[in-house]
Amino acid sequence: MRSAIEWGERHQVVLYIAAIAVGAAVGLLQPGLAHPLERAITPVLGLLLYATFLGIPFTRIARAFRDWRFLSAVLVLNFVLVPIIVFGLSRFVAHDTALLVGVLFVLLTPCVDYVIVFSGLAGGARDRLLAATPLLMLLQIALLPVYLWLMAGPAVISAFDARPFIEAFLLLIVLPLALAALTQLLARRSRIFRSIQGGMLRAMVPLMMLTLAVVVGSQVSAVGGSIGSLLVVVPVFAVFVLIAAPLGALVGRVALLEVAERRAVVFSGVTRNSLVVLPLALALPAPFALTPLVVVTQTLVELVAMVVMVAVVPRLVRGSLRAPA
Repeated sequence: MRSAIEWGERHQVVLYIAAIAVGAAVGLLQPGLAHPLERAITPVLGLLLYATFLGIPFTRIARAFRDWRFLSAVLVLNFVLVPIIVFGLSRFVAHDTALLVGVLFVLLTPCVDYVIVFSGLAGGARDRLLAATPLLMLLQIALLPVYLWLMAGPAVISAFDARPFIEAFLLLIVLPLALAALTQLLARRSRIFRSIQGGMLRAMVPLMMLTLAVVVGSQVSAVGGSIGSLLVVVPVFAVFVLIAAPLGALVGRVALLEVAERRAVVFSGVTRNSLVVLPLALALPAPFALTPLVVVTQTLVELVAMVVMVAVVPRLVRGSLRAPA
């Protein structure tokens, strides 16, 4: 079992691509499964986020705040510089409100789940990203409405129903985060909960594969049916990666970070929170029917970019590695 887990962790990028291919095949060959798969997104994603949050060292969150250089680099990149880039890129789809909202939704929210996986594969300081995850999540929830109001206008904000957003936040963020913190607390005293924690952490790769297959399988048929409208956002997402990656490397260098931390900053700047915002996009009213498809399109573009970055970033961001504090 252990060798199978280690093999999966070494080959997880290939496994993720295979999961996407399986999801796409199922969605295209059996379009009738789209609706049940869509209903499965929230519970599957909630389970993935629970496993992800189990890896957050809650007892060391205070220490993460003391690492002010890394934290400042990640926050400035994601909440100051990236929004400027997103505003410029989003003007290319400003003529279509559904496309605009989809682009803003996904590009303004930094990833809190598989960014840790891909950063680790590239030799990034995944422990730093884990510790920063709660703050990244809370800030994007607080700032996303502000950015939407500034970049899409108050009319778009008024069209949203707050209830689905609150429900998604409670089910996908608060509940998994609270359960993960409770599991960690009980794991100190109970062998059963230690086993649960260890089992969930070892199941991260299969859970990510299941999530990607479910998301793609539920949406690929609709994406194919709207491919003409969605093609315009593909260059936007590709250009975002090409700008955000070197910008993240520059921010890390200016902050005088070690190489592992700079790699983590690069991945944090590029990787977006598509899996978390997708249920929010699905909760939008009928005029925004294309918005969740925009989010799925970004996921597909980003995963290709992640495969490339895992190979390229270690060659571009070099130096003497320091053991994580």
